[in-house]
Amino acid sequence: MVGLLVQVKPGASHDEIRFEAPNRLWVKIKAKPIDGIANEYLIDYLARILNISRSRIMIQKGAASRVKRISVGMEQKEWSEKVKILITE
Repeated sequence: MVGLLVQVKPGASHDEIRFEAPNRLWVKIKAKPIDGIANEYLIDYLARILNISRSRIMIQKGAASRVKRISVGMEQKEWSEKVKILITE
């Protein structure tokens, strides 16, 4: 299980992800922060970017905050390989 610290900016004009450090992300998402819609959208977006099922992603802490602690159901080695691929794209 990989733990991530994610800074989220909801209500953006487009989706964007930036890797600040190996386990720290900065994410812009189009969804508005209303009734948990942005959290669901964030999970869907991360699952799509990482090419994993959304059931492998869970918000551990910060559901009502822009800074969230998220766990991703993969080993650190698999995470590192995915990050390398995403950064070079």
